[in-house]
Amino acid sequence: MTRAIPQFRLVPEPLTEEARALPGFKWASDEAGTRHRLGGTPEFLQKDEPPQCPDCKEQMTFYAQLDSINDEFCLADVGLLYVFVCFQCSTTASFIHST
Repeated sequence: MTRAIPQFRLVPEPLTEEARALPGFKWASDEAGTRHRLGGTPEFLQKDEPPQCPDCKEQMTFYAQLDSINDEFCLADVGLLYVFVCFQCSTTASFIHST
């Protein structure tokens, strides 16, 4: 059984002038771009599908989800990137869900 990582909010902080100058979303909902998180439970946009480790076949641990940044750097249709890890095998898996 996998042990959940405690949940942390991730707040993107622009580190360059180029990043600070990026426009926001034109058509997306107000929550778009704010759903980044580390640990906890994934906020699946489609079906709940935690992957199994390809090496040991155990369910992988949810590590993080990263949101789309803006219209230019949009994951699918304002989607989320999910990252999972197997701490036993040091294997990772990631995929994107869109709205």
